[in-house]
Amino acid sequence: MTQLMKRENLKRFAWLSILAAVLTISLKMTAYFLTDSVGLLSDALESVINLVAAIIALLMLSLAARPPDDDHAFGHDKAEYFASGIEGLLILIAAVSIGWTAGVRLLAPQPIEKIGIGLILSLLATIINLIVARILIRIGKKHHSIILEADGQHLMTDVWTSIGVVIGIAAVAATDWYFLDPIIALLVAANIIWTGIQLTRRSALGLMDTAVSEPKQQSICAVLDRYVQQEKIEYHALRTRQSGMRQFVSVHILVPGNWTVHHGHQLLEQIEADIRRAVAGTIVFTHLESLDDPASWNDIELDRLEE
Repeated sequence: MTQLMKRENLKRFAWLSILAAVLTISLKMTAYFLTDSVGLLSDALESVINLVAAIIALLMLSLAARPPDDDHAFGHDKAEYFASGIEGLLILIAAVSIGWTAGVRLLAPQPIEKIGIGLILSLLATIINLIVARILIRIGKKHHSIILEADGQHLMTDVWTSIGVVIGIAAVAATDWYFLDPIIALLVAANIIWTGIQLTRRSALGLMDTAVSEPKQQSICAVLDRYVQQEKIEYHALRTRQSGMRQFVSVHILVPGNWTVHHGHQLLEQIEADIRRAVAGTIVFTHLESLDDPASWNDIELDRLEE
């Protein structure tokens, strides 16, 4: 299955996230209107952010699924990083809104009404988010989709937030300490600020061509080292970068100077195929050089200056 086909198939999980967000917003807003709990309101506002993020994820997955063109020869994979970055910023905006509302309520605590039905609705929404979050995280990791994984991680944050809110509201019901309600909302805001910062940081790293993960780099080096032992060759200028679902690998292969071009080309084909098998979704660029040419050993830096 090609990368573009995988992306098209992944869009159905974005639709699942949208459906889950609509259901949880409905349940949590109903719980808020019944109870007038600012803690439940903060939980509902986070679900609104989930909906916006899921819609953005769907749009960015559609953009990322476009094939390479004249203006984007390496594809549109980095659209995923824009989606997760926007989601991180939306989370931070939601946190500020929640913090403001909670601060006002902390100055003037109010009783909570119909706590029982409110907690039931909130728990139902939490179960929906938990199921969808686990699906999105699993699929995101499997297919190296930062959009789906980020969406799933955000939903898991929502799950823990909701659990904290439910426990807090139950404590209010048991003690009549109404000030606990806005304090819970402030804790929710602090928690989702951390999530927003993490998502934004990860998106920035992706846009800055961060190298692939250490385990993947080790797998690539293991393939190259095996050929060094078997074929008596060398390699250098190994560079990697992650771009959404794809990984890009560039490396120079140094072979004996008396090899024919055909022989060297066959070896590069084998190396590239083995790297693709070792790290799925990898695009490999190799450059053939001679072990016997001194210029080969100088051709290492990214920016090769003229001497």
